Amino acid sequence: MLMNMKEILAPAKENGFAVPAFNIGSDQLLKAVMREVERLNSPVILEMSPDEFNFVGDTQVHAMIEEARKSPVPVVIHLDHGDTYETVCRAIQAGMTSVMIDASKLPYEENVAVTRKVVETAHHCNVSVESELGTIGSTGNSIEGGTEGVIYTIPEEARHFIEDTGIDTFAAAIGTAHGIYPADMKPELRIDILNEITDQVKIPLVLHGGSSNKDEEIREAVKNGICKINISSDIKKAFYDKTREVLKEHPEYREPLEIYPEPMKACAAVVKEKCDLFDSTGKATLY
Repeated sequence: MLMNMKEILAPAKENGFAVPAFNIGSDQLLKAVMREVERLNSPVILEMSPDEFNFVGDTQVHAMIEEARKSPVPVVIHLDHGDTYETVCRAIQAGMTSVMIDASKLPYEENVAVTRKVVETAHHCNVSVESELGTIGSTGNSIEGGTEGVIYTIPEEARHFIEDTGIDTFAAAIGTAHGIYPADMKPELRIDILNEITDQVKIPLVLHGGSSNKDEEIREAVKNGICKINISSDIKKAFYDKTREVLKEHPEYREPLEIYPEPMKACAAVVKEKCDLFDSTGKATLY
C-alpha cells in the first residue's frame, strides 16, 4: 500500500504513535524490514540518504516501490536529507513519494527559498516534503553527517518556517545525533523544547538520529508529539555484526542465500524492537 508522508503520518499524529523510518541500502535490508513490518502489521517508511541513493540507484527504489504496492501495510518511500533541489527532483522522478530538503545550514531566508521551491515541485507530483531548522548532531560514524554540536530548534522560528514554506512534516532538532553513540557521548533529548514546538506547530514532527537513544526518552518523545523516527545505524549494525559472525564460522560460504538469512533475522529483531517502542505495531489497521 504505497502512500505519501502526509497520508501515513495523519493517523500517527491523531492516535499518538510514531511510524518507524528505516534506511534501506540493500535488497537484504529491504526484505528483512518488509517481512517484519508485515508480520507486525505496522506502517513503515523506507528511506535513503543521498549517498545511499547514489550507490544503489533507481533500481533499488523501484524494488522498494514494488514491495510497497504488493504489501498489505502502508509504506512510504522517502529521500532523507536531500542536499539539493536537483537531488530531490531525481528522487521524485525515480518514484519516491516523500522527500526531505535539508538546507538547515543556510541562512534562514535562503533555507526558505530552497525549501519553498522543493515544495512547489513536489506537491505538483503529490509528493510530501520534510525539512528542518536547527541541526542534528553527529557521532562521527554515520554517512548521514551532522554537526559537532546540536543547534536546537527555536519553536517560534519553526512555526514561521512552516508558514513560509508550506512543508508537510518538520524535523525538530532536540538533542539527537546520527550514528551509534560512542561510550563517552551520552544523548539527552530536550523534551521541554519538543513541548514548546508541539504547542506552536500543527504538522507532524520528525525525530532524526533515533538509533542508540534511551528507550524511555524515545517513549517520551512519542508521547509529546513525534510522529516519525529515523533508524539507520541500529538495523545495519545488527545485520553486519551477524554477517561477520556467519562468515567467520563459515569462511567457505559464497552464496548470498547462505550468508544472509541469519543477518536478516538479526535486522528483523531490531525492527520489531523499534515498532514496539514507537507503538506502531498493529497500527496498520488504522489505514
